[in-house]
This record gives sequence, structure tokens and C-alpha cells, in this order.
Amino acid sequence: MSRVVPLPQWSVRSRILAVILIITTVGMIVAGVSSYFVQRDADIAAIDEELLAVVAAARTVVVEGPGATATSTEEPPAADPAAPAEPESAPTWTSAREALGAVIGRIIPGRYESTLGLVDGSTAWLPSVEVVFALQEDVGFVDRVWEETRGGEVILGTALTPEIEDVGAIRYVAAPLTVEGGTDEGVFVAAVDVQREVDEVGEAFVTFAWIAAITVVVIAGVGWLLAGRLLAPLRRLREAAEQITGSDVSQRIPITGKDDLAALTETVNDMLARLDGTLTAQRQLLDDVRHELKTPITIVRGHLELLDPRRPTEVRAARDIAIEELDRMSELVTDIDALAQAERGQVLTEPVDVADLTQSVFAKAQAIPGHEWRLERSVAAVAPLSPSRITQAWLQLADNAAKYSPEGSTIRIGSSAYQGAIELWVADEGPGIPPEAQSRIFERFGRIDTGRGVQGSGLGLPIVAAIARAHDGYVSLSSSSAGSRFGIVIPVPSEAPLPPPAVELPASTGALLTTPPARRSGTEEN
Repeated sequence: MSRVVPLPQWSVRSRILAVILIITTVGMIVAGVSSYFVQRDADIAAIDEELLAVVAAARTVVVEGPGATATSTEEPPAADPAAPAEPESAPTWTSAREALGAVIGRIIPGRYESTLGLVDGSTAWLPSVEVVFALQEDVGFVDRVWEETRGGEVILGTALTPEIEDVGAIRYVAAPLTVEGGTDEGVFVAAVDVQREVDEVGEAFVTFAWIAAITVVVIAGVGWLLAGRLLAPLRRLREAAEQITGSDVSQRIPITGKDDLAALTETVNDMLARLDGTLTAQRQLLDDVRHELKTPITIVRGHLELLDPRRPTEVRAARDIAIEELDRMSELVTDIDALAQAERGQVLTEPVDVADLTQSVFAKAQAIPGHEWRLERSVAAVAPLSPSRITQAWLQLADNAAKYSPEGSTIRIGSSAYQGAIELWVADEGPGIPPEAQSRIFERFGRIDTGRGVQGSGLGLPIVAAIARAHDGYVSLSSSSAGSRFGIVIPVPSEAPLPPPAVELPASTGALLTTPPARRSGTEEN
């Protein structure tokens, strides 16, 4: 069986640099090739213009007649305005051979150019100066030109001349020439070595290619260093992630700069902080659950070990104790599940009439025995709430007040409105909570021994705080020796006075407290 060889994994740095180099190289190739063909076409167009200028010069020589000075395809020097004008001589050519000889003798070929004079299909005149190539060497070209000009038209074309050494393609012009009264026919031919002209463009393109190659190498070096510097935060992020374990997420990534990578690093650090807080809360929850379950298990085990099966009274007593402790453990599991659901913060809100909700919660709280329940105030407002979750939290506050208040005391329930918030509160006449213990009661399984009792799992107030946070609110608390007042403050659009100020508790509690109501007298709206 053949083994599949995995493909090499390129780093982000290498891939970024590869993309940059590919784009740069393709761009330079396109620019260079485009420039080459544009310049080549421009040179070919210039050659055509030059050849037509040669024909025009030849026509001038024929018109001027004998005695005209030599003519070059290059631009003539400027005439002296002070010099006397030479008289024009009438053309006196007697034959096409004579006129063609004058044309060949007076038109000087330029660089990479050559001329030729044909009379009656044969070579009659050669250039008067040394040229780089001789058109008469290619007999096939001579015959072709003679045949093309039989119609009396000037021919501009391209031809391959394999019989001429070191010359490939040429661009030529052929102009027929006849003299009135003459018996012969002539053809003036001028040609340019196109390949030599184009070679100059090719040399420029080679120079461009070398410069482009050096530029790509420089871009590769600079791009490698720059990409490494820009991706350094990602490399540190990877190294930090490698050091993070399931039990330790305290590692943080140093933030440098103010760019997108710095923002990403800050976001990852925030994520690590949240994970660290979550893991810490989980460990604390497990420790607390283990501590809370240890007591009922120990009690049940101790009674079962000391139980004498022969005594029915002890069996019934042990059974009652076991059932009571199992009920307490069941209550604990239920509260833990309720806390987990509340801390997920997933609540579906809807517009709720606060006055109707207050009446509903008050009616349900009256079912808790042992106290006198009083509906003190109810605010006429509509707020976006989850009725079931708020009812659960509000009744939890009512249950706490009933547990920790003297038998027969009055417990007041009400709702108040402030500027931008509402408060759903419960006030009791219990012994109060010391200031130093007010934050601890919002911790999981947090209890204090102030004569308020130790009933319950210790998760009631954390559940209330979690439900309040899920509504973007917080828990308010004011307490004295005359009683305590707990409230759930929920932000709502309103023009009422400001709500009670929040005092942030330690991060582990997840709750917020407010100053006592006496300090905010006159700020509530009924």
C-alpha cells in the first residue's frame, strides 16, 4: 500500500510573502510585455513614416531635375534666411534610368537602411554610400518588388530576405518611376532592417527585466522582515496558547501598537480573562457543592452506622433523618440547576405591565405562612422583562425575607420607578445584615450567622443576582437593625428620577448593592 506524503505546510508569513511576490512579478511582467509591444508598434509605425518620407524626397528629386543637391532621409539643416534663393530648374530627364540614378545618388540611406534602383526589372543603381545590407543580393525580393509595382502604385510592405546575410524581416517601400518621352521603366526601392530596430527595444526590455528582477528580490527581503514584524503578535498569541492548559489560563499576551493585531490581542486577552473567571467559578462551585454534600452524607452515614435494626424506634428516626437530608440534597441540586440557567443570561423579554406583575407576585407571596404581607406601592409602568424569571427572583427575595424575619412580622412588597429604571423590592423586619457581610451573602453558599438562621442551600441570592444581570440590571440592598430591603433594579426607558446608585461588589459575587433608601428619599415615583 502506497503511503500518502503530506504536503508541506506553509506559514502565514510565507504565504503572505508569496502572494505579494506573485502579484508583483505578474504586474511587472504585464507592464514590461505591454511596454515592449507598444514601443515595437510605435517603432514600426515610425519606420513606415520614414519610408514614406523617403518616397517624398525621391519625388522631390525627380521634380527638381538635374543639378539638385544630394538629399538625405535625415532632417536637413535649417536654411539661412540671408542666402539668395536658388533658381528652380525645370526637369530635363530623358529616361527613367537617368532620373532613378539621380534619386539613388542624392538620397543617402540612414542607419539600418538601404536603397535600390530597378530599371526594366533588373538592378540598375546601388546606394552611393556603404550600407549594412544589400537588397540586390536577394533576387527573389527584387522580382517580387518589380511585379508588385507593375500596376503603377506605391507599395509599402514587409518581406523576409533569407538570401541576405544577417537580415531577417525588412520593411520596404517601392515607388514606380517613369519619364515622359522615355522608353524604360524604373522602380525606386527603400528598405529598413526591422529586426535591428526592434532589437533596440528588446535590449531596453532586457534592462527592464533585470531591474524588475532586482526589485522583486528587494521586495522579497523587505516583505519577509515586514511580515515577520507585523505577524509577531500572532506568533506570541500562538506561544501563549501553547502554554495555556485546562487548569491554567492566567497567561496573557503583551499588547504592542494600536493596529488591528493589537485589537485582536486585546480581544484574546479578554477572552482568556473570561475563561479564567469561568474556570475559577467552576472550581469554586465544585468545592462548594462538595462541601455542602459532605454534611448530609456524613449525617446519614453516621445514623446508619449507629442504627440498631432490632429497635423500630431507631429505624424510624434514621429513616426520617435520611429522607430529610435527601430532600435537602435534592433542593441543592435544583438550586444549582436554576443558578446555571440564570447565569447563562438567555432570557426572552416582552413588554410587561409592572403593576400587574407586582399584584401577581404579592398574591403568590401571601401563600408563605407565618407573616403579614403588605403591598406597599405599585408603579404604573411597562418594562421589557421575562415574567417567569423575574417572578422567580422576586419570590426568592420574599422567601428569604420570610425565613429570616421574626414570626408574625410584616413583610412589605412593592415596585418603584426611577429615571431609566424600575425597582422590584421586598422589605422585612429582620435583624439586618452587617455591612461587612453584605457582599458575602451573594456568593455561592454564602451565609452569615446573625440570628437570621441558616436555612436553605445558600444559592438563593446568587440566583437573584444572575437573573438581574440577565436583564442588564443589578440587585439593590439596604439593611439596618430595623430590617433589610432587597430590590431588583431593571433599566427601562423612562423620564422618572434617577435609580438608586449601584455599589459594585467583588467580581466573584456578580451582584450590585445600593445605598440605603433613606438617602434617596423623594426620588421614587409611585
